[in-house]
Amino acid sequence: MVMVLREAGSLSTDQTVDGLVTATLPPYDGCMNEACFEKIAGVNSPLFLCDHAGNRLPSGYGTLGLARSLFETHIAYDIGAAHVTRALAADFGAPAVLGVFSRLLIDLNRGPDDPTLVMQLSDGSIIPGNRAITSQELSHRIADFHAPYHRAIQTEIARCDASPVLISLHSFTPAWKGVKRKWEIGILWDKDGRLAHPLMARLTAAGFVVGDNEPYSGALEGDTLNRHGTHAGLPHVLIEMRQDLVENWESAHQLAVRLKPILSAALADMQGTD
Repeated sequence: MVMVLREAGSLSTDQTVDGLVTATLPPYDGCMNEACFEKIAGVNSPLFLCDHAGNRLPSGYGTLGLARSLFETHIAYDIGAAHVTRALAADFGAPAVLGVFSRLLIDLNRGPDDPTLVMQLSDGSIIPGNRAITSQELSHRIADFHAPYHRAIQTEIARCDASPVLISLHSFTPAWKGVKRKWEIGILWDKDGRLAHPLMARLTAAGFVVGDNEPYSGALEGDTLNRHGTHAGLPHVLIEMRQDLVENWESAHQLAVRLKPILSAALADMQGTD
């Protein structure tokens, strides 16, 4: 069982971020009295991150004017990513930090000055609650939802006795604009290939169809790994999983089981111990 620590800004042990949760969360100071990130306890490296784990919204935002059904789709969160993150953290005995609220509220994997921080249009869906966002509301979302998540990551990094490895988990749609995506796993990286290179080699050897900076580029200034990995000199990698491989708990768990020895081997390769 994964233990989730309760502290300022974190989710308590009896709450879940899977699905649209309507229960009232325990109050604390900050984040509009609602938990805005989930923290999993652990003592070992790597530190797992999941920017788009949750698909719900804090009280007061309703559905941002969208049909509730859209919050079960990829525009609201990274399907399956939270399941895999929790499973890997448990298997490694490692810490993890997961975003609770939907990326439609604010994208935790963007810098505060990124124009796509709060999306007004996503995959053809207009986001009414974001279309006329004021600078005051934008500042509020950054202060109450974006900044606490990144402070939590910084806190976990500071707690490590040695420099941790950062592994971020995301997922992508099987097709885009009518074109099927062949990759099963994408490895995103920018300037630091210490973990990316051995991980891609190990995934390929295990039979995965692997994308090197596909279907997205890992070179995004101000994103989570750029901020906490590149600028801090910490080894890191972003793992993108095709959503048909992690679409439910069982399939996500199976993929996590497959990934565990591959990640372990790649981490050993990186350290030159394998």
